[in-house]
Amino acid sequence: MSWVTKNLSSSLGRKLIMAITGLSLVAFLLVHCGINACIFLNDGGETFNAAAEFMGSNFFIRTAEIGLFVGLIAHIVDGLMLWSANSKKRPVKYAVTSKDNSTWYSRSMGLLGTLLLIFLVLHLKHFWVVSRFTDHITSGEETLFQEMKETFELLPVVLVYVAGCISLAYHLLHGFQSAFQSLGWNHPKYTPFVKSVGVAFAIIVPLVFAAMPVAMYLGIIK
Repeated sequence: MSWVTKNLSSSLGRKLIMAITGLSLVAFLLVHCGINACIFLNDGGETFNAAAEFMGSNFFIRTAEIGLFVGLIAHIVDGLMLWSANSKKRPVKYAVTSKDNSTWYSRSMGLLGTLLLIFLVLHLKHFWVVSRFTDHITSGEETLFQEMKETFELLPVVLVYVAGCISLAYHLLHGFQSAFQSLGWNHPKYTPFVKSVGVAFAIIVPLVFAAMPVAMYLGIIK
């Protein structure tokens, strides 16, 4: 047990935890995006509400939700620990920083992660807390689709959501590929494919998420 603890608390172990939890969150994003995209059917939210009701009432999904939150917290805490460790290793910035082998978003994962955390708190407040801890929706007084419409009537909220999706895109651009690298899944034949999938995922999923509040604010989805 001490061997496991020692290795998981090392820099390599933390990167491994980041990779595993990050990929689990990627899977969640894919499912979440698919369900939310049902609003684009423009059927008054009927399909979306049915899917949301299934996700909210299914025992296995609700149980997996607990694991998802544990993974999310682990991802956040582990990310902060890695950021702190890297900062201590280099307390004084170099006068000249080489940018040939890295992108600005790969060097700014701490900042992008912080912005995402702020956005996530707002998002949970708007929808998850309302649907899980109040009877506002479960009582039949209102549907989750109606809650979305009311939330995205406000331009400042829409702008915050779009900004959050942009941060998510850049976070994924580095995180997706980095997760596979941390797990040691590198191969000359498959790595280019993984990179391409990561770029496509980092563009399409945040774009779909951002299109939702914009479409509702503009009245395209009713």
